[in-house]
Order: sequence, then structure tokens, then C-alpha cells
Amino acid sequence: MEIPVAAVTKYLGMHLDHKLNWRGHTVTKRKQIELKVKKKLSWLLGRKLQLSIANKLLIYITIIKPIWTYGIEIWGCASKSSQAILQKAQSKILRVITNAPWYVSNLTLHEDLKIPYVREVVFDKYAKHHQKLEMHPNPLLYPLLDIGQPRRLKWTRPMDLL
Repeated sequence: MEIPVAAVTKYLGMHLDHKLNWRGHTVTKRKQIELKVKKKLSWLLGRKLQLSIANKLLIYITIIKPIWTYGIEIWGCASKSSQAILQKAQSKILRVITNAPWYVSNLTLHEDLKIPYVREVVFDKYAKHHQKLEMHPNPLLYPLLDIGQPRRLKWTRPMDLL
């Protein structure tokens, strides 16, 4: 009996490909976000609805943001282009929430709504995760904190985010 080979596999909600570059994971999460916004939440976040911006942001923070932040401590070391996929989706959602015209910059949207960029969320989440690892009583976790380990590849590791 042969074991089938797959390009991408899903394990505990993380989409792992054969190169572990997280591109497949970020693309899948973007599709999930777009499906959730367009199909299920368009009647709440739509431009014609008279719901306040604060309530629309609350919907974003409680329903949409957890979709892409799940496992961010692991996939946060993905390349900038992979993270940009999620950043574009986030910016589109903020534009829909505020009904902003095309000439309003994403920087203005993020600053006015006090929503951090994807990259900032990655840094914050990993910094908190690293602090938890430092204070954890289990000695088996200490090798995860060793920053000086040699590496063969030029891949970014989560600890490189610090």
C-alpha cells in the first residue's frame, strides 16, 4: 500500500506545503476571509448598512481577525510577500467597513481605526510567545529559545522576528 503524496496538507488548521514556506497557508486564509466577508458577513459589513463603524470593527476583530491570526507564532516567519497577501485582504476589509474612497491611503485607514498592520501583529504575538517560553517551567522548551543555533538554510525562523 502506497502513501499518497500531496502538495499541501492540513494539520491542526495549518496548511503545510512540501517546502514549508507558508504561501499555501496564507493564500488559503485569504480565501477563507474573503468567503466569510463576501458570503456570510456582507449584510453586516456592507456599505449600505447603517451600522456604526465601531460595531463593524468589533465584528472584524471578533470574527475575521482570528481566522488569520491562528498559529501566527509559527507562520509569522513567512516571507514578506506571503504576509502581504493577508495585508491586502485586511486593507480591503477596512475599506469596506469605512466605505472609504479609493484616494484614502491604507496608512490613514490603519491609523484612524487603530488597527495594526499584519506585520505589527506578527511581531507582537511572537514577542508575547517568546516571553511565555522564557518563563515556562518545562526545561524541554529551552532549546526553542536558543538564538545562536547554526542553520544551513537562509529561511527566517520565528526567533528572528525579535
